[in-house]
Amino acid sequence: MAQLPDHLDLHLIRILYLLLCEKNVSRVALKLDQPQPSISASLRKLRELTGDPLLVRGGRGMVPTQHGESLKKPAKRILDEVGQLFLQKTPFVSMEESRTFRIGAPDYLDIQFLPTVVARLRRESPKSRIIIQSLGAEVDSIRMLSDGDLDLIIGNWQEPPEHLHLSRLFEDPIVCALRADSPYAKRTDANEMTVDDYLSLPHVAPSPTLPGFHGVIDSFLAEHGLERNVMVESAYFSLIPHMLTQTDLVLTTGRQYLRFYERNLPIKVYTVPLRFPPMRFYQLWHERVHQAPEHKWLRDQITQAAAALSGNAAKGSDPRG
Repeated sequence: MAQLPDHLDLHLIRILYLLLCEKNVSRVALKLDQPQPSISASLRKLRELTGDPLLVRGGRGMVPTQHGESLKKPAKRILDEVGQLFLQKTPFVSMEESRTFRIGAPDYLDIQFLPTVVARLRRESPKSRIIIQSLGAEVDSIRMLSDGDLDLIIGNWQEPPEHLHLSRLFEDPIVCALRADSPYAKRTDANEMTVDDYLSLPHVAPSPTLPGFHGVIDSFLAEHGLERNVMVESAYFSLIPHMLTQTDLVLTTGRQYLRFYERNLPIKVYTVPLRFPPMRFYQLWHERVHQAPEHKWLRDQITQAAAALSGNAAKGSDPRG
C-alpha cells in the first residue's frame, strides 16, 4: 500500500475536486471564499504531490489532464465518506427502514414474552429481520455482544457484567411444581411444603447458560448452606414441564412462566418454603450500540412488550443504563 504524504489534508482534496470540476482557479477561490493566490498555491502543491499538471490550457480555458480526470471520482468518494463520519444520527423510522436485530434469550422466559416481542417488532418494523439466538454454556454471549454478533441479550443473572448497559424488564416470583397426581401432591396442600420436603424431593434443573453460572436457585441455596436434590439436568428447559407429567420430579422456576403450563398440563404449583428473591429479567447491551437510534428503538420495544405482559410499568433502569 502506498504511503500517504504527511501533509495531505482534507481541504487539499476538496480543492482538488473543485478544480477538476470548475476548471478555473478564480471560481474555486470564490466558492471557498479564499484569495486566488492561495488556490494557485494549492494547485502547485497538488501538482507536486501527484507528479501531474492536473489542469492544462485548452481551446476554451483550462481542462483536466487524463490523470487529473481519473482523480475526480476518488476525490469525491473521499469527501462523501468523510462527510458521513460527522453526520448527526437520524431517528430510526421503523415502518420504512430495514434492519437486522439479533437477540440472545433463554428459553425459560414467560412463554408469551418472546412471541409478544416478535409480534410487536413485526408490526412496528415490518421490513426488519429478527434473529433469536439461544443462550447456553457453549455460547459466549458476552463476547458476541462486544463483537456485534448479538445486539442485546435477555437474562436473569444475579450479578450482570459491570461493563454492560442494563435495564430491567420484569420480575417473576419463584414457585415450584410437580405432577398433580403424584403421591406427594395428593397428600400435601400447596402451602404445606416444608423446607426438608423441598430439599429432599427429586428436582429437575436447567443446564447452566454460562460457564460457571449455576442459576439463581442453586446460588441462593449455596449462600444459605443448603442444597437441593437435583436428579435431572436438562438443556431443554421448555420440555421440563412435560417431564413433570411422567415423573416424580420437582421444577423450581418463575410463577409467570408456570402459569401457562398450569392451565394446560396436570401439574400442581406450590409455594416454596424458602424466601427466594424473585427472578429479575434484564436486557443487556454493549456500549457499541448504546447511542444507535435503531437499537434505542429496539430496547424500547422490548421494554414495552414486558410492561404489556406484566400489566405494570417497566421497572426502571440500572445506573449503568
